[in-house]
Parts: sequence; structure tokens; C-alpha cells
Amino acid sequence: MTTQIHVSRFPSPVGPLSLATVDDQLVHLDFEGNDERMQTLQARRYRKLEWLEQSGSAPRAVVEWLEAYFHGTMEPLPWDHLRLIGTDFQQQVWQGLTGIPVGEHCSYGALAENLGNPKAVRAVARANALNPVAILIPCHRVIGADGTLTGYAGGLERKAWLLAHEARNVPN
Repeated sequence: MTTQIHVSRFPSPVGPLSLATVDDQLVHLDFEGNDERMQTLQARRYRKLEWLEQSGSAPRAVVEWLEAYFHGTMEPLPWDHLRLIGTDFQQQVWQGLTGIPVGEHCSYGALAENLGNPKAVRAVARANALNPVAILIPCHRVIGADGTLTGYAGGLERKAWLLAHEARNVPN
């Protein structure tokens, strides 16, 4: 059976975003120029794929969340409109990322410790890198143990922008 993935684009202050949807659920959100990464990650999750460019195919709740986010309003995640496929450990890490408060950040080691597995720093970093929905699951809030910005699929400039944007818009 072939899985159809519908891809639409969302204009943002950090460049166009690619939103990939299966059955009205977002399966991937990535930055312009990362379509090959998106296709590679989704090919691991679905056996047979058909990619379709389709404007307006992203769930309305996700688009509204992104619009609010980039206007400085931090809304609850539209969980019902996300389909995050990963191992139990990856799911645990992605859930842990959502626990990092807006305007704050933590290290991979601190996240591993928060998840009750302090020796799993590298595994946490790998699961973080495989996050399929950038921005919504805030992998950009994880930084190096020394406080420096570390790798980010969208690039360090975007990571810095997202962190600064959130710091300016911390809910009271």
C-alpha cells in the first residue's frame, strides 16, 4: 500500500517551512532546503511513499499554531493533528522536549537526567536530531552543556532566532 504525503509550504520569518501531512495529520515540519532530509526520515517510517505538493494540505490547527507562534503567542500544541512515529525512547525524548518552558533551554545531559536516564546523553541527542516536527516539538531549546548553541537541522542562525523570539514572548 502506498502512503500519500501531501506537502505544503508555510512562509515564516525564518524562511519557508515544509509541512508534510498524512491523513490530515502533520508527520513532518522542516525548513526550506531540508526536503531531502524530510524524505529520508519519512522513508524510514513508511514503506512506500508518494509525495504530492498540495497547497493548503496542512491541518488548519497546525497552521494556526504556527501563525500564533510567529506573532508571539505561545499556544498549546495541536496534539490531535500530529502523527509522531518513532521508538518508545524517541517518543519519550520528544515529549520531554515539550516540557522545556518557553524562553528557557537545557543541555542534552539535563534532558537525559530529566528523563531518568542520565547516561543516555548521546541517545537523547540522536532522538532530538530525529524530531520530525521542528518548532512544534522544541528541539531548538536544547543547547550544549557549556551554554553554546549546538547543531540544528535548520542551522544555528535559525536556532538563535527561535530562542530569541521565544525569550521576547515568554507568557506571563
